[in-house]
Order: sequence, then C-alpha cells, then structure tokens
Amino acid sequence: MMSRLITVVLFSAGVVAASTFGVAQSPAYASYPSYQGPAVNSPAYDASQGNPGTANPGAVNYVEGSAFLDGTTLNRRDVGRAYLEAGEVLSTTTGKAEVLLTPGVFLRLDDNSAVKMISPDLTRTQVEVEKGRAAVEVDQIFPQNDLEMTDAGVSTRLLKPGLYEFNANQPAAMVFQGKAVVNEGDGRSKEIKDHHETALVANASLKSVSFDTHDAQDQFYNWSSLRSQYLSEANGQIADQYAGVAGFNSGWYWDPYMWDYTFVGIGPYWSPFGFGFFPPWGWYGGY
Repeated sequence: MMSRLITVVLFSAGVVAASTFGVAQSPAYASYPSYQGPAVNSPAYDASQGNPGTANPGAVNYVEGSAFLDGTTLNRRDVGRAYLEAGEVLSTTTGKAEVLLTPGVFLRLDDNSAVKMISPDLTRTQVEVEKGRAAVEVDQIFPQNDLEMTDAGVSTRLLKPGLYEFNANQPAAMVFQGKAVVNEGDGRSKEIKDHHETALVANASLKSVSFDTHDAQDQFYNWSSLRSQYLSEANGQIADQYAGVAGFNSGWYWDPYMWDYTFVGIGPYWSPFGFGFFPPWGWYGGY
C-alpha cells in the first residue's frame, strides 16, 4: 500500500553544484506530487559531508540535555540519523528533543517526558504521550494526513495548522491555535478549537473549555517558540538555493549550518509562533 503512495524525487548533482553547501548533491525533502498525497524524501548530502540521510517521520531533529531513544543516549550527531520507529520510546530527563512527523509537522518533548511511536507512516502518523508533556507545531497538513496523538488512552486527531500541547501527567489536550477532534469512544467525538482545552478521560463525554494563551506561555512554550524561530532562520539560509531548480517540491530540507532539517514550502507562511518561512522564489517576490 505504501509503495503506491511513495514518490522519491532525485535531483542530479549538477543542478545544485553552485549551492553554498559546497557539495554537488541533491536535496532531501518529502514531496506532495500534485498535492494528492504525501511521499518520502530523497537523500540530500553525502554522509561524508555531514548529511544525515533521509527525513522520514520519526527522525530526531534536535536534542539538548539528556534525551534517550529506547534507553540509548542521544547527542547532537544523532540528529537526522536516529529514527523513532514503531514501538520505540523517545524520553528525556533534564533535556528536550524535537522529532519530525509529516512534512511541516514538528513534535517537541519537554523535560522528564516520554512519547512512543505507534505508527510512523506518512498517511497515518500516531504518537502516544506516555509521560510529561509534548507539543506539536503543525505548519502544513493535508487531508490525506491522519495525524493523531494519544494521551491517557484517548486519541486526538490534528486537523489544521497550529500549535497543540498534550500533558500525560494530568491528561489534557490544548489547542493554542488550530483545530482538533478528540475520540470519545462509541463513535462520539469532541471538537477542540483555538484557545480551548479538554481533560482527557477514556470512554467519557468530554467538555472543551477556553484558556488564556498568554498565561499558558511557560518555559516549555518559550523553548518551542525558540525552536520555531531557529527553523525559520534555517529556512532563510537555504530556501533560495533551490530557486529555479526544476521539479522543486515542498518538504524537509537539510541545513548543514544549523544541523537540522527545516521546512521549505511552495508558498510563504507564518508558523503559529509568528515566524516567517518562504519558498525558493522569495517572500511575495523578495525576502
């Protein structure tokens, strides 16, 4: 089934030989051909030049402090090389981590937290929050994406670009911006809109209540905002390297300067934190 949905795009080395990366390699990204369905990315830069490989759902995109993949300690050199596979757990003690989900979606983990990958498929991406807190920044999402977060046995599907947060210690789903639907069981669901949250209880009728987004902007929120800012800067560093390249598609692109993947789309947009991203041909005609 997945083989019919996957399209791998490769650029010849000569196309980007003049890029500022200093190596003649092809870009890595996950594309959406004709925007009908997602596909995985092609390799970017050779490993000898620092390329981590391919950016599939579950790829570790940033770590700081103490972070672990199934009990194995992660460090900076694991960024882009370590993958959270189905059944594996990403955890932190005094540290934080960031993981790529579908193209344009970043999962972030707070201190003393843990998430398990249930399904890393592009068309059905499911993550369970086992401990602590996780935030999801959604910058691009398509109808074909089934993006779900499970907390306390309750599944929440993320439907629109925005910022979402989940807390396993006091099970709850918060929507700072965007739209989500919580599965209440027995075919029932509860919609959560901007600036609303709901306590998560399995097989129960849930209530959505509003919250003050400014009061909710704590240390974890600020760290996630900073990560979004860095990714915007990475986008600014590399996006114009693909201007005029035939066959360009939106998706993950590796930035060897900041040592992480950023997202380059087909049009300019703002992250839920207000940071700008632009396509190869500039921001409304010029960055």
